[in-house]
Amino acid sequence: MRYLALFFVALFFAGAAIAEDYTLTIKDHKFQPAELLVPSGKKVKITVKNEDKTPAEFESSDLDREKLVQGNSQIDIYVGPLNAGKYGFFDDFHEDTTKGTLIVK
Repeated sequence: MRYLALFFVALFFAGAAIAEDYTLTIKDHKFQPAELLVPSGKKVKITVKNEDKTPAEFESSDLDREKLVQGNSQIDIYVGPLNAGKYGFFDDFHEDTTKGTLIVK
């Protein structure tokens, strides 16, 4: 019973370490918003919603993330805690139009 209580305490603090959710939408092969502001020093969850019919990809060398988003679906990406700065991301399938920046302050 004691271990179960410790488990729930740990689970609570793990959830508390995650800041509020942020959302990026892909529509017409563009990220909306193109610039997403998040807090520094905190782990964040970014939900990427692809409203296009074709697959897209959230890719970022700066964030070391690469994840496929099927058409008309969504994925969650966890990043951070991050230092203040700008971190680029793009859709590898439509790199000429689908670019964005994560601004960490």
